[in-house]
Amino acid sequence: MTVTSPTELSDRLHDDEDVLVLDIRHRDDYEEWHVSDSINVDVYDELTDDPETAKEPLADLPDDREIVTVCAAGVVSQTATDVLQGMGYDAKTLADGMTGWSRVHRSASVPADLDGTLVQVARPGKGCLSHVLISDGDAPVFDPSHYLEEYEAIVDEYDAELVAVFDTHAHADHVSGGTELAERHDVPYYLHPKDALAIDVTPIEDGATIEIGTVAVEAIHTPGHSEGSVSFDLEGETLLTSDTLFHESVGRVELGVEAGLEDTDVEENAATLYESLQRLLGRPDDAVVLPAHDPGSPEPPVTATLAEVRERNEDLRRDREAFVETLASDIPEHPPNFERVKRANVGQEDVPDEELSELELGPNRCAAE
Repeated sequence: MTVTSPTELSDRLHDDEDVLVLDIRHRDDYEEWHVSDSINVDVYDELTDDPETAKEPLADLPDDREIVTVCAAGVVSQTATDVLQGMGYDAKTLADGMTGWSRVHRSASVPADLDGTLVQVARPGKGCLSHVLISDGDAPVFDPSHYLEEYEAIVDEYDAELVAVFDTHAHADHVSGGTELAERHDVPYYLHPKDALAIDVTPIEDGATIEIGTVAVEAIHTPGHSEGSVSFDLEGETLLTSDTLFHESVGRVELGVEAGLEDTDVEENAATLYESLQRLLGRPDDAVVLPAHDPGSPEPPVTATLAEVRERNEDLRRDREAFVETLASDIPEHPPNFERVKRANVGQEDVPDEELSELELGPNRCAAE
């Protein structure tokens, strides 16, 4: 068998098995987005033009490790696997390449003193973090991807009933599965009205509290990254901080403006985000901060207390003027296809199922720095 599935590779890397992930794409593509801890040997052109010429640059690979080859979709990397096997290497191909890697979901329980269980679901290939709360047989999902079976499996594992779906905001890096998951299970889909431009939702407003089992979920309107960004406080024990507050950065402030969805400007959004952060910083220091993304290749649970975030996050140490100036002037590269993704998530564009995976391809870039 010369192919390994993305889930199998994820499990093996998690278990620290001695496997070498070899990315054969162009160096620029690799540097933009790759499997964590993989190496790059840029032989893409050689493999497509004349595979024999790829042997020399591949000859220095270690011969005592299994190699898994990676490209964008698993086609050219299969040629790499054939070449390596002909050279005597133990090699396999990552099925569907980086497209397949972006589909991987991993989950783990969050250590939190709640009357129930909070499960974090991470997509290592996208940096996305979702959460599923199980309390007294009820289960809401926060920020689901469009791979709905991942969340349904967790709900079933805990013998619970899915009772609600929440999106913290209209995401810019991935297409939400929120509306479809809610429709499939005939439950409310909660989203702040400012981000529900052309979509039917159950509106969630600042200060609203929704009882899930025996856990109170309080909504905190924290705009800035988007006009409808909402964070959720679960009993003062955990803070689902959306893309407003990351462990080492804060949310970007220009995406909605540049996608043509907001009438504000970048400076105004930065000032709004500063005020939103002050609201979150007033919560208990030992609350567990759970953002909706992690810029790396997250292995769940990704957690830090609010006190730890204060120490690690330089953005939180800036005064208002410096904060606004920094976020408004230092604009990183945009997430791929963010305009279409945003429009899909506010209900202004319907993306065909067959285009979803390709639309999402690429790194997570929702953090300001």
